[in-house]
Amino acid sequence: MVPFASWSVLTTDFLIILYIMLGGVTLSAILQLAGARWQNELRSVAVSLFGLYPLALILLVILLAAGKTTFPWIGSHELSEWHSYPLPFRTGLQVTVPEWHNYQFLIVRQIAGFALVTFLFRRYIKNIRDPKRTRKLAYCILCTYVLYGTMVAWDFEMTLLPEWHSAIYAMYHFVSNFGMFISFTIVLIYILCSSGRLISPMPHYVFNYVAQMLLAFTMLWAYTFFAQYLTIWYGNLPHESNRIVEMEDGDYSVLWWTFITLKFFFPFSLLIFDYTRHSVSMIAVIACSIMLGTWIERYTWISASYPAGPFVPGYMPMTSGFDIIATLLVAAAGYVLIRKSLVLNQVMRA
Repeated sequence: MVPFASWSVLTTDFLIILYIMLGGVTLSAILQLAGARWQNELRSVAVSLFGLYPLALILLVILLAAGKTTFPWIGSHELSEWHSYPLPFRTGLQVTVPEWHNYQFLIVRQIAGFALVTFLFRRYIKNIRDPKRTRKLAYCILCTYVLYGTMVAWDFEMTLLPEWHSAIYAMYHFVSNFGMFISFTIVLIYILCSSGRLISPMPHYVFNYVAQMLLAFTMLWAYTFFAQYLTIWYGNLPHESNRIVEMEDGDYSVLWWTFITLKFFFPFSLLIFDYTRHSVSMIAVIACSIMLGTWIERYTWISASYPAGPFVPGYMPMTSGFDIIATLLVAAAGYVLIRKSLVLNQVMRA
């Protein structure tokens, strides 16, 4: 049986693939509702990323079928002693697991949510050349993204510990992942432009506009991150703060400070300068930093939920054959699907 910490790598890969899939149509809907004049230049590339949905569905089914390996709370009605600083008064304390923590209900809502997203997003793509018909769908796309992203945030991260909660966690989760999607789009366009595979050249100003969006979402991520952290730190309630302490000061502290640096300090310190936002190569480097930081962020929140024990060091990702092989297989499948979708949508040459 694969340990939970190692299996968290596959869960992280799924979340990255899922939000790249969701982000393309969502970005197109945002640009349409905002009346962005440059939406046509980016639209075909963005919606092509929805071609990842077969891979996202396969990963979702695998994770749901794994049961307790993915969701350690299944079958447990005790408070988990997950933290590095055990509190004597909590030992043996019994709780009633909330109704939200129901394995059958989990499977139903996740499959139903994915089916609804697939239906709405494919319908939007089918009618994307008709602005009047897709405008109402664009509102539905944004609402669906927020609601579905909230459910994914709760199921795959926040409620891994039944007694832990945060009122802002869902927003923090999908804002972070949307910033990652923007970064992925920048890197993808940069590679296509550099290789000369784009059928229609991408105007230089598109990179500047997307870089401005990246700066905005970097600041928004920092706000949601600090708003959540400050509330938990100031309250200093054990059932809320110990999960943060485990990541910030425990065995996962290296990963914690790494993703903060990659997702905020490095991007923000560069994107605030006008010169950087007009340099395509620098924008691509910053985007790679945010992508890597988001992957580490997702893994840290998931894996650090259930450390192996007080005398067992925290598990670092990509240190076993399963981690490497699973991630390479997901990346290879994603590459094939994206390439096929880009060719079908006449974005790149075959």
